[in-house]
Amino acid sequence: MSLTREQIVEQLVGILGEDNVVTDEAVLRQSSVDRFRRFEELHGVFTQPLPAAVVYVHSTAEVAEVLKFAHKNLINVVPRTGQTATEGGLETAVANSIVVDGSRMNKIIKLDTYNMQATCQCGTPLQVLEDQLRALGYTTGHSPQSKPLAQLGGLVATRSIGQFSTLYGGIEEMVVGLEAVFPNGHIARIKNVPRRAAGPDIRHVVIGNEGALCFITEVTVKIYKFMPENNILLGYTLDRMKTGFEILRQVMVNGYRPSVARLYDPEDADYHFSHFSEGRCVLIFMAEGPKAIAEATAAAIKEIVARHPECQEVDSRYIQVWFDNLNWDASDVAEERAEILETKNIGNTTEISADWEKINVIYEACVERIRREVPDMTLVGGHSSHSYINGTNLYFVHYYNVVDCKPEEELTKYHLPIKTIIVEETLKAGGAICHHHGVGKYRTPWIDQEHGSAYYILETLKRAFDPRGIMNKGTIFKG
Repeated sequence: MSLTREQIVEQLVGILGEDNVVTDEAVLRQSSVDRFRRFEELHGVFTQPLPAAVVYVHSTAEVAEVLKFAHKNLINVVPRTGQTATEGGLETAVANSIVVDGSRMNKIIKLDTYNMQATCQCGTPLQVLEDQLRALGYTTGHSPQSKPLAQLGGLVATRSIGQFSTLYGGIEEMVVGLEAVFPNGHIARIKNVPRRAAGPDIRHVVIGNEGALCFITEVTVKIYKFMPENNILLGYTLDRMKTGFEILRQVMVNGYRPSVARLYDPEDADYHFSHFSEGRCVLIFMAEGPKAIAEATAAAIKEIVARHPECQEVDSRYIQVWFDNLNWDASDVAEERAEILETKNIGNTTEISADWEKINVIYEACVERIRREVPDMTLVGGHSSHSYINGTNLYFVHYYNVVDCKPEEELTKYHLPIKTIIVEETLKAGGAICHHHGVGKYRTPWIDQEHGSAYYILETLKRAFDPRGIMNKGTIFKG
């Protein structure tokens, strides 16, 4: 027999104490969604089932006890830390779920500058870690736009990426080792070593699991020397995205690793660089690291760009202004919320990736279809911000006026049709349907198409590690 809401709360209080079990209805409503449904939430509309409680854990042992309780009683668990998710991964798809919040597990356990790694609990804010490292002359190299708000556990769980990834890589390339708790309460610690060939890389069972397999409690990441005095910023305007993609390709295949390599289409460029873009595409780079490497990288990029006469160099001071305002914090979120309420204009993003041959095909097809098929669009654009030797990503940006519909209808009239177009065109071209925001609950319908015959591996992981299906139902895994 399933437990009642009251019984769930009573037993959680017995495990964690009354102060760590929150049942206030306003908190439960806010905790039933993430940024994916912010238009509804801003208008006081909550359509998702309310959780039974939000619980705050302070140790790995407490996480294990809560998960064992949920596992035994078939209660859905939604793990969270920094709450910056954008794809519905934090939605409580099942009534009387437990939202397990690790944000109070926020200790920096060790900054090891000899072995070049830092170990933190899951709730450690990335900004706090980065500030402490930079004071010592080091950096994680990880700088997502959400850096002032994001926390380590969520960053690893969503397989996040930062704005300097072309040099430093995504979070999966930064993680050395970690600790995670599985639904039956088993605590698994993956030790910190530079590399090993002792079977498959088991870190990747945990990295990117989005709380659908386990709860991450501790993370160790690599750190690097921080040398901002050597940064070199470059900027150009150009006529065509296709030219920009080719320049990015030439930079990458010739072995150069700028930390920033970004290409904006005209609409997205006008949004970010209106003081100089003049309706053209914008291409920006930053070379960093030891002085000789930064200078050689910048010189090589200049040489490659010079082969394309349509590119016009812009004053690097303009790019510095952009660089100094990379991230958004709580005040930016508040401003955005006020603006949405006032204007009924809302912007969202959808990110994908593909090889060099297909990326421009996907870009053109998606922009054309969105403009043709979705009403009330005010901006349809995008940029490439994370490049690799064999391809790059596309970060589509789409703004629209919400016209003649209730707040709860915004998703089905605008947001989901846009996402569907982007996913369909990406799958058609053989790209990946998500690059760094994760699957959440709103790309799950396509997850078997994304993986094809390899979905067997993913399904088997779910059956093995979460046989009772209590972890973050609806996220990544169908059914």
